[in-house]
Amino acid sequence: MRFHKYHALGNDYLVLNPADFSGWTAPTVEQIRVICHRNFGIGSDGILWGPLPAPDGAFGLRIFNPDGSEAEKSGNGLRIFSRFLQDIGRVGRSPFAIETIGGRVRSVIREDGLITVAMGIVSFASAAIPVAGPSREVLNERISVLGREFTYCAATIGNPHCVIPLPEVSPELARRFGPDLETHPNFPRRTNVQFLQVLDRRNIRIEIWERGAGYTLASGSSSSAAAAVARRLGLVDAAVTVHMPGGALEIEIGADYAITMTGPVTAVAQGTLSSELF
Repeated sequence: MRFHKYHALGNDYLVLNPADFSGWTAPTVEQIRVICHRNFGIGSDGILWGPLPAPDGAFGLRIFNPDGSEAEKSGNGLRIFSRFLQDIGRVGRSPFAIETIGGRVRSVIREDGLITVAMGIVSFASAAIPVAGPSREVLNERISVLGREFTYCAATIGNPHCVIPLPEVSPELARRFGPDLETHPNFPRRTNVQFLQVLDRRNIRIEIWERGAGYTLASGSSSSAAAAVARRLGLVDAAVTVHMPGGALEIEIGADYAITMTGPVTAVAQGTLSSELF
């Protein structure tokens, strides 16, 4: 039972190849929780389970959060999985497709080692995200948690996001309000949360609370959603650098809010999971 560990700007994942796990259809909730635990397991922000069979030559991928829930999409996870596919000789420099439950993406590994993923199109529609209430674009609405009121925008790029623009952001802000925003009744499937600070027309900063994972140093889908919201509000240009505690990602925003994300991946370790762990 081999594992492969990578991080993308401090957002770390374990890749588990189903071919190495005889008899496993997928890891159970209990197995995921112990594997991801930073004291009782290997420790990670999630598990990437793949490659799996998928139509038209794509590589199937399932993404699991440390609490055992399944994520629709993860930008950093997609870059890490792309690097893993290269490391095991399944892909080269040509673009390839990855199939997730949040939609199909296209990935390419550049000559400089950076990985570019076409993440899909951001929608601000309440039904697609989803956000409770009537059908609408969820822009500049009010939400209250822990006695504080925020203005927020919501978006989806295959997974849900709540973006809160503020003059300044901090890790403490994300840690304090993130848990209650994640589980707020406005979000029937819970939500990822980004606290957004616009630095200038080409740079934004975000602090992240991820659904099912907690405070996170970096996130590709969060970067995509936050950049798209800033663009929708007219605050940034189409090319944006997203700064996070773990580092920066480059985001390109198309006219239809199609997102292209570029960033690094670092290999950390390979090893074998002991059956005693379970």
